[in-house]
Amino acid sequence: MFFLQMSGFPGSGKSTLAKQIAQITGAVIVDHDIVKSAFLSSTHKHQVKVEKEGPITYDIDWALIEFYLSVGHKVIYDCPCLYEEMISNGTKLAERYKVNYKYVECYITDIKEINKRLKNRERMISQIERVSSEKEFLKTVNGSQKPPNHKYLLIDSSQPLECYLEDVMHYLNS
Repeated sequence: MFFLQMSGFPGSGKSTLAKQIAQITGAVIVDHDIVKSAFLSSTHKHQVKVEKEGPITYDIDWALIEFYLSVGHKVIYDCPCLYEEMISNGTKLAERYKVNYKYVECYITDIKEINKRLKNRERMISQIERVSSEKEFLKTVNGSQKPPNHKYLLIDSSQPLECYLEDVMHYLNS
């Protein structure tokens, strides 16, 4: 059993990799973009003004993750890990439910490749359309949080999935 936190800049391949891992392992994916997009769509539809959709949708994510872990599922959390709290919440839940904590970051520093991927995907309302500032992009990419007390895997996801999937699966099974 495992709890896997996926990290990486939007468009870096987190969701693609998470889906492949889920197919292989039977894990449940909690995708922050789906939760946040559904929340935003619902608030627009019902004309509810919400100023704190970020913290609210993260709380929903964590409730789902805890539920799935509590009933014995392997869980993949597809969400950029930009805050220390993300790592702390993840490691605490893994410890509480006695599952292996794993962390994989999809890493790409090529802003042109990211923008190409962002342009070519079917975008949800919570997702960015493009990156305009290379300085801000690199600051975000290099600012992702990593677990200080756990082994993690950093992958070059600019390569085709087949180039690193085996390494990811080996890491998950270690």
